[in-house]
Amino acid sequence: MTDGPPPPGVTVRLGTLALRDFRNIAGADLTWPAAGAVIVGANGHGKTNLLEAIHYAHALRPLRGGPDREAVRFDQEVFHLAFTAEGARCHTLRIGAERGSRVKRVVMDGTPVTRLADALAAIPSVVLSPRDTELVQGAPRERRHFVDALLAATSPRYLEALQRYRTALAQRSVVLRGASGGDVLAQAAVWEGTLATTGAALWAQRRDWTRAWGPTFATYCAEMGETAPAAMRHHTGQGDALDAPEEAIAEHLRDALARGREDDVRRGMTQVGPHRDDLRLLHGGRSVRAFASAGQQRTMALALRLIAWETLCQALQRRPLLLLDDPFAELDRSRVERILAMLRRMDDVQRVLVVPRADEVPAEFTALERWTIRSGVIDVGR
Repeated sequence: MTDGPPPPGVTVRLGTLALRDFRNIAGADLTWPAAGAVIVGANGHGKTNLLEAIHYAHALRPLRGGPDREAVRFDQEVFHLAFTAEGARCHTLRIGAERGSRVKRVVMDGTPVTRLADALAAIPSVVLSPRDTELVQGAPRERRHFVDALLAATSPRYLEALQRYRTALAQRSVVLRGASGGDVLAQAAVWEGTLATTGAALWAQRRDWTRAWGPTFATYCAEMGETAPAAMRHHTGQGDALDAPEEAIAEHLRDALARGREDDVRRGMTQVGPHRDDLRLLHGGRSVRAFASAGQQRTMALALRLIAWETLCQALQRRPLLLLDDPFAELDRSRVERILAMLRRMDDVQRVLVVPRADEVPAEFTALERWTIRSGVIDVGR
């Protein structure tokens, strides 16, 4: 984190969390210390499940992807999560998801939420985990999802454009596969206006976010020990077209869709648009995905998560919870020390750290209350 004044807004603090039949946790009623807690437990006993439950109040979806029904405990039909928090968008939040009906219900401060999108980032949090290397090693869709989830949580306009774009893209895909019958070319053209206007909004906001936070990304990587310059680039395959105002971008995308319409019909897919983007990460001018070491890839992933935390701070005027899922595993000591130095500058943030063994708790976290977890049972204050 860069030196200087603390990020804007109030600090979000989780007060209580009640879990019922979530993953392998049959039930727990937890009261959280203001500074946070350390949870110690062997792998496979539910540490990450607990972090996932907390993060549900931000993302409203499983941390590891997949449908909500997979988060329901085995042989049960519904999970329930109930939160109280200070400094968040709501004081109370209740979430329930049913396995059979696939219905999810959210209640904020006693009022049912009719549009789930309205509850995004209700209790904001960011998770740091070794699995974040998928952001670097994985396919472009991993990085698109990262950017989409972040911007959707901080910009209602982005969220609306994303939802409308995905709907129009799905409808055009049905047409391109010939499933709708009739004049395929004419029907495909019907959706291109919506794809162009919403796609331009997505492209413009992705571009602006990447440019705004690129220098911070480079700074964080350097602070974590990278000697070669790091960079991130919004890649669309459209060259300099995205340097234009949003209206001009929309016109460019509309023309590109029209030019590619016949080929799209032959291939059965829309080949240009934000659904094809990538967030390219570079180290010394070379692709991190292709050329960086495992340690360098972890550094880049951690930098992205820290940028996500700061983006939420600025956009929401709140300092989110920081959820640390054994984040120092397999990192060399030098990198760990540098990362811990950065985290020390976030000392006002409520933190939850999970590690497999007590001797892996860094000195910076030893003042936090320590809990244990075994087979989904959480033992508080041990």
